[in-house]
Amino acid sequence: MPADLILDTAFWITATGIFILLFASAFFSGSETALTASSRAKLRIQADKGSAGAKKALDLTDDSERLIGSILLGNNIVNILAAALATSLLTRLFGESGVALATLGMTILVLIFGEVLPKTYAITNPERASSMVAYPISLVVLIASPVVSAVRLLVRGLLYLFGVRTDPDSQILAVREEIVGAITLGHHEGAVEKEDRDRLLGALDLGDRMVEEVMRHRSEIEMLDVTLPTQELLERCLNSSHTRLPLYRDDPDNIVGVIHAKDFLRAMYAERRDAPSDADMFEGFDILEVATKPYFVPETTTLDDQMRQFLKRKSHFALVVDEYGTLQGLITLEDILEEIVGEITDEFDVEAPPMLKRADDGSVTIDGGMTIRDFNRATDWSLPDDEANTVAGLVIHEAQAIPAQGQVFLFHGFRFEVLTREANRITRIKVRPMVERGEAL
Repeated sequence: MPADLILDTAFWITATGIFILLFASAFFSGSETALTASSRAKLRIQADKGSAGAKKALDLTDDSERLIGSILLGNNIVNILAAALATSLLTRLFGESGVALATLGMTILVLIFGEVLPKTYAITNPERASSMVAYPISLVVLIASPVVSAVRLLVRGLLYLFGVRTDPDSQILAVREEIVGAITLGHHEGAVEKEDRDRLLGALDLGDRMVEEVMRHRSEIEMLDVTLPTQELLERCLNSSHTRLPLYRDDPDNIVGVIHAKDFLRAMYAERRDAPSDADMFEGFDILEVATKPYFVPETTTLDDQMRQFLKRKSHFALVVDEYGTLQGLITLEDILEEIVGEITDEFDVEAPPMLKRADDGSVTIDGGMTIRDFNRATDWSLPDDEANTVAGLVIHEAQAIPAQGQVFLFHGFRFEVLTREANRITRIKVRPMVERGEAL
């Protein structure tokens, strides 16, 4: 290497320029990783606490396409310029072999100091790194915006020629999907317990589920006929395990009120207290005077909307009707909460047989009326619930008929065996995963 070349001013200026460009490459690479890997939720918390850098980082990530385009533009410019300077410098030192040496040397330097090192640092604490680089990167975005905008138009035009349509305002993942994915991943990695996962996902699903999916069917509703004698009404109310009972006149579809057991007893006590000792406290008593007006809701109301209505009305009991106004069932606030926290029981609930029993062969025997959602939560399986609410309903939908007792079906990767059937209702089903897709009946 010529001694005069080493002392040459241009040599040191070029060498210094290469190291400055490597530093710039590291800055762009680390900034890209930090801003794309940082959690917007954590940045929002920091911004609310007064962090100006976090607020600026949030503003930058609002338009991720422009942000990434600006960073890539800056990163490519400094990398290409650094490689060109290194080639020029080493060619002066070693002749034609300097091209190969520049390629090898710059590859190693850019890989270690321009990519791996800054990105490793940024990924360890992306929110802190994002806050640090937000203001310098915002200046880069401002300067590079005209070029980036032109590149975006060119790219979309080329994609359009190949039949690809892009929506510049759409996000790759919705916030809800990101949360669901994080919860599911946390469960698979052992950071989130199954019960916590079920509660969190249950709360997120309220906006997608309808009242008809969780309501108590009309065949299971305990109701009172207001034409019955008052004493009999009181006896039935006391013997019931429910606090609120719908009242009907003549026809169960003709709901005229809802009686609360406490209101009924309070009214009867007042009647007894104020009446003469020899008077019949049941005579002339009208239960409708202490009953509340029935509250009807459409079966297509979402659980999220219905919960808000319960809270707004300060009530938690509603009767569900279809589009023709026919009674379909009832729903309570407790039914909605159970979709989040699981089954809620108290000392007054009648103990029912378990809806699911596991066998040693990996199969489960369930009540046909068990909802698919409860089934999936209990087994960690994934039966689809798009076409039916219950497992029996899914079997009927797939079979396109009401199966006979003993029939076996294979679909969605599971084997379904109808164990018992009462009239047109499937009461018990045995389900187990299929070992192979082609398993024989």
